[in-house]
Amino acid sequence: MSEKKLTNASGIPYVHHEDTKGVGPRGPLLLEDFILHEKLAHFNRERIAERIVHAKGSGAFGTFTVTGDITQYTKARLFSEVGKKTRILFRFSTVAGERGSADTERDPRGFAMKYYTEDGNWDLVGNNTPIFFIKDAKKFPDFIHTQKRDPYTNCKSATAVWDFWSLCPESLHQVLFVMSDRGTPYGYRHMHGYGSHTFSMINKDNEKVWVKFHMRSQQGIKNFTSEKAARMKGIDPDFAQRDLLQSIDNGAFPKWKMCIQVMTEAQARTHKFNPFDVSKTWSQKEFPLIEVGVAELNENAQNYFAQIEQAAFAPAHIVDGISFSPDKMLQGRILGYTDAQRYRLGANYEQIPVNRCPFAVNNYQRDGYMRVDDNGGKDVNYYPNSFSDVRPDMSYSRPADQLESTVADWFDRNGPGEDDHYTQPGIFFREVLDAAGKQHLIENIVDAMKGISGPKKDEIINRQLCHFFRADAGLGMGVAQGLGIDVAQVMDKMPGTGI
Repeated sequence: MSEKKLTNASGIPYVHHEDTKGVGPRGPLLLEDFILHEKLAHFNRERIAERIVHAKGSGAFGTFTVTGDITQYTKARLFSEVGKKTRILFRFSTVAGERGSADTERDPRGFAMKYYTEDGNWDLVGNNTPIFFIKDAKKFPDFIHTQKRDPYTNCKSATAVWDFWSLCPESLHQVLFVMSDRGTPYGYRHMHGYGSHTFSMINKDNEKVWVKFHMRSQQGIKNFTSEKAARMKGIDPDFAQRDLLQSIDNGAFPKWKMCIQVMTEAQARTHKFNPFDVSKTWSQKEFPLIEVGVAELNENAQNYFAQIEQAAFAPAHIVDGISFSPDKMLQGRILGYTDAQRYRLGANYEQIPVNRCPFAVNNYQRDGYMRVDDNGGKDVNYYPNSFSDVRPDMSYSRPADQLESTVADWFDRNGPGEDDHYTQPGIFFREVLDAAGKQHLIENIVDAMKGISGPKKDEIINRQLCHFFRADAGLGMGVAQGLGIDVAQVMDKMPGTGI
């Protein structure tokens, strides 16, 4: 095997990689040693800005194979026929922690998927939970601030977390998910994934339906208890990363079955819950899961930074046959995610190999930081023009949306008809969790709420207890007893809480 010649970034061969040119063996260094400058300057710039949320993650490549015919709902080419295969990239992550945080923290898990299709890259960017804490994107910065470090102590603040949740009753459904054992999954292979939001599908006749995406783990659901998750933080803070990497290296390729729920526009108009509210789920009895295909991860990244850290996902990246919905959180993420990637990676982030569509990309975008292709060569950079053959293909036109209101205003997200925050959390507690799961949920909530401090402590605790009681009396009673709270005192306050 022939050796490769060592060069700098400009391709210039050099010899002294470890020793700097200086005046004598003990004298000062010379400014002219440009290799020293290049190595230190590049080292100082090795770290790009970490993601504000989902900073620590793991990922892998693989294949999505269609196993069910859904062409009656969508004309998306990746679903065009049973047996069709599409290359994929999945990235899993914790949400609130920094890049150096532990993989087993109690937290939702990001579940981001990139499908490299002939009609462009489709990004399905969700979590391991079917719902979320808030339902209007305007609240997102405030919510994330409560999950990050306190501006005074620079520590995580249980007071801020529970103060916010207690003042936002729509968070209750997700709070119960995260405080259950589902908040500490056993790595990334043993959890379901969800698109979370409501999306739409459009078929060849331009007929539209609303859909929810589900990714069902074929490895089975497996979670840590709170105690075992805390222990693993000390043993191996990179547990989920190592587990995913080694399973693929060893040929135990993890798989997820994609399913969809389908709701017609007529059903959406009369549904008992707002079908576009991301704090709600759709009943699988009313809207059963329909099998679509199987995603298999079978290829680890050859370089983590190049292929996982630089991977950029955004809900704005949809393909022909798949579209958006009036989900307020989704509408905000369409802007927020693409803007975050441009800030983090630059305006040309989609030219980075892991983000680049492997099929044709033709447009009139030019210039900007890190333009790494030929920048359009000598072709014109405007449209319309008399020279270029790059023009819109009208067969990709999307049907017009039928809006149900002509009134533009700031509508209360929890107004009449949008304010039932307790029915579904109550169902989750009573019908989804088994006896051990209920007990773990209560214990986890009690442990978390014990961290609340300060002059507003009692007010925050009582306000949150009211939410628990409204969801289920057994849940409220269990948490109150665990905190040593006089239940009669809480019940007296419930009618006047105004929440």
